[in-house]
Amino acid sequence: MPISDTSPKAREIQLQIHRGMSGEQRILVALDMSLFARDLARERIRSEHPDWDERLVERELLRIAFLPLPLPAGLK
Repeated sequence: MPISDTSPKAREIQLQIHRGMSGEQRILVALDMSLFARDLARERIRSEHPDWDERLVERELLRIAFLPLPLPAGLK
């Protein structure tokens, strides 16, 4: 069993809730979690680079998502 911060009892309750959801409801929950994670990443970037405008924040968000290595110096 993988390491988890959720107790077995809580995990079972969570699974029962998910089983009771329609496919559309599960997709909406996944989308909401994805958007929340993206917002957290944006806030981290803003806190690390308070002088950056929104264009640079969005660019860094995309870079992290699709090119996890730092950009070469000439492309920044």
